[in-house]
Amino acid sequence: MADATTMWSPYCGAAPAPGEWLARWNGDPLLGLGFVLAVAMWSRWGDHEAKKSATGAGLTALFLFLSPFCVLGSALFTIRVVHDVILVALLAPLVMKAFALERRAVHGSLALYTAVHALVFLVWHAPPLYAAAMSYDAVFWAMQITITGTAAIWWAQVVRAPAAAAVGALLATMVAMGLLGALLTFARTALYAPHWLTTQAWGLSPLEDQQLAGVVMWAPASLIYLLAALTILYRSFCPEPAR
Repeated sequence: MADATTMWSPYCGAAPAPGEWLARWNGDPLLGLGFVLAVAMWSRWGDHEAKKSATGAGLTALFLFLSPFCVLGSALFTIRVVHDVILVALLAPLVMKAFALERRAVHGSLALYTAVHALVFLVWHAPPLYAAAMSYDAVFWAMQITITGTAAIWWAQVVRAPAAAAVGALLATMVAMGLLGALLTFARTALYAPHWLTTQAWGLSPLEDQQLAGVVMWAPASLIYLLAALTILYRSFCPEPAR
């Protein structure tokens, strides 16, 4: 049987062994140059709020794509799910603030963008597309950009919406996350071929790794949207401060 390194070519590198992953930094020069140019652009043209958000987005992206966390996702599907949750729950809101998307006119309803955001996230976790993203760099980056981009626009629409609509959108997204998490948790077989041969060194079978990823998606990821909904709901009941 061929090993995992000959079957798949993840952007972050071949799946590492437990004793070597901390030394596996991503040395992609084009990605590093992109970060330098982005920081230079925002330091010159962005306002204070945009600079803070851009800095946060840059540090988050460095962690996701350059640090050893990146290659760890080649070994464990659970890490890939954590990676994708960070894209939608942390990087996307920071991108939204960096580009001030919440202050820009965007055509389309919140319901439409809620559906698009959920659909894009779910589709990229269909086993065939996920396998393609773990095989071809162009597909991998298409996955990262579309997940982050649609989530950033969706967050901008949530921030601009009335409280009731925003809460509804957040709860709908929470349900979608929960459904995917439940599917991963209760599936009887391991669905993600790129991890069939990479999890055993970490003490997990492919199915156990997938189930753990499902729990992450079902509980912590869904909780993020629930907390955001409760925060908006709480603020909607608080009186405006006197000026």
